Amino acid sequence: MDRQSALAAVEANVKNRNLIKHMLATEAVMRALARRMGGDEEEWALAGLLHDIDVELTNGDMSRHSRTGAEMARQLGAGEAVVKAILCHNEAHGIKPETDIEKALFCTDPLTGLITAVALVRPDKKLASVEPKSVTKRFKEARFAAGVNRDIIDTCTNIGLTREEFVAIGLDAMKGIAGELGL
Repeated sequence: MDRQSALAAVEANVKNRNLIKHMLATEAVMRALARRMGGDEEEWALAGLLHDIDVELTNGDMSRHSRTGAEMARQLGAGEAVVKAILCHNEAHGIKPETDIEKALFCTDPLTGLITAVALVRPDKKLASVEPKSVTKRFKEARFAAGVNRDIIDTCTNIGLTREEFVAIGLDAMKGIAGELGL
């Protein structure tokens, strides 16, 4: 499966532009993590891009979300590593991430939301003005972006990264596609 086909499938199944931007951000961070960790960049990026393809189809039903998405990814031709990463990124199923790609997607999903929230409270609303220390500071404020699960972000230690390293990699990756994200 190639990126162009994956993106076309995302755009056919997801109408919410902010959700698509989240998926693009997750794709970028996953690509950067693959580069850092010696993973297959295309495979990891596809997992990030496709991970929420079913959110609107399942109406946010967490008991169905990611099961449907994993099956959709399989039907689109994604490899089993991508399918399994998508399946276990939703903790509601109780499937523990085991491989590096699975662990990376699990902790990346909420990180992109936190970074986006930090950018949106900046006067210019741009990623360019966000520093890693700003994200780390906001991480500690439980009421800021309250829906972001900080415990899941902190599972980045399972892929050998400190929170500070993970935030820096994620922020840098998202800055690389800031135009696509509108940030």
